[in-house]
Amino acid sequence: MPGKHLFEYAVLRLVPKVEREEFLNVGVVLYCAEKKFLGVLFHLNMERIRAFSAELDIPEIAQYLSAFEKICHGSKDSGPVGKLPLAERFRWLTATRSTVVQTSRTHSGLCDDTEQTLQRLYRQLVLC
Repeated sequence: MPGKHLFEYAVLRLVPKVEREEFLNVGVVLYCAEKKFLGVLFHLNMERIRAFSAELDIPEIAQYLSAFEKICHGSKDSGPVGKLPLAERFRWLTATRSTVVQTSRTHSGLCDDTEQTLQRLYRQLVLC
């Protein structure tokens, strides 16, 4: 029987007006050192975004989120951050920032399967 693995995650948030501190959850990033896993899932619900703020530049936001994904996967075009070890990439992605795409504080838990846990958190925190 597989053991439980410690993981950390943060919610990706879309913050149209940083000064108002209002946000929509658009994704989840999850890191598990023991499993050497760093993954992200995101979705831009256009109807919710437009209802929340009609002023957003959606292609630009999609580009920011794509950069998160590239860094998680260590893609060749992810720049210097994508070459860092997984733990450092996760810390960089979840660092506090005042931009239109931000992350929540990090949370931790235990899981058997990191991919399933990422999917579950994504459904609970983003899609619902």
